[in-house]
Amino acid sequence: MNNIGLVLEGGGMRGVYTSGVLDYFMDENLYFPYVIGVSMGACNAASYISKQRGRNKIVNIEYVNDKRYLSYRGLLRDKSLFGMDFIFDYIPNNLTPFDFDTYINSEQKFIIVTTDCETGKPVYFNKDDDVDTLKIIRASSSLPFISQIVEIKGKKLLDGGITDSIPVKKAIEDGNEKLVVVLTRDSEYIKKPFKMKRLAKRVYSKYPNLVNAMLERHIMYNNTLEYIRELESQGKAFVIRPSHPLNVGRVERNQDKLRKLYEMGYEEAKACGSKLKEFL
Repeated sequence: MNNIGLVLEGGGMRGVYTSGVLDYFMDENLYFPYVIGVSMGACNAASYISKQRGRNKIVNIEYVNDKRYLSYRGLLRDKSLFGMDFIFDYIPNNLTPFDFDTYINSEQKFIIVTTDCETGKPVYFNKDDDVDTLKIIRASSSLPFISQIVEIKGKKLLDGGITDSIPVKKAIEDGNEKLVVVLTRDSEYIKKPFKMKRLAKRVYSKYPNLVNAMLERHIMYNNTLEYIRELESQGKAFVIRPSHPLNVGRVERNQDKLRKLYEMGYEEAKACGSKLKEFL
């Protein structure tokens, strides 16, 4: 599978769909040499690269009602809806251990997308960079308004989805001739304009470029969808996406809904498995 990249969209808890897709890939021993992920997509990718089947299902479903994982009290107290220390430190080091050795020694290239608050541009990190991987993924997953800014090497970073929600162009630029793209929205989805302009300007008054990126995100996102359709028509992209609109919110806490979403991802990946292998 040389020159074939795997692109993983984010989407908060909708990313549990991707957890199911990747577990199917692992069951079929499908490991792509190049992986690029955004936000929850990057979280999913890490356990895929460490070859820990089922880990994302446990982390994102079994702990979701733990107050340390997600709490509105935490939003008031720590300015973070999600317990980022719990998710990116305590869980991987204590509760559901992350296999750092397998991850580090993997020959797969892994790119993590973040957003630079000062420039309003995407910043891409490689898993082999001399930076704590979990801190990079934390930055990539730090949603605006409900998470604190993460500082890495002098850069102030937030959710990669703000500036490069589905990084197919980056994957092509990095030399991939074909792409497998896992989305967390159905085929009819069109992103609407951002409606919280005043709030964004107030909360991020120091970062006008970040605010502009938020205001233009729907344009970037919808243009990317059009580009993906072009790649599909050229036989250069294979897309796996939910077959219908998801009844799951970005901060969904209903475990039954999340389990069904995981199964949906697994079964829909399995259903197109033969076509995927022909594409590869």
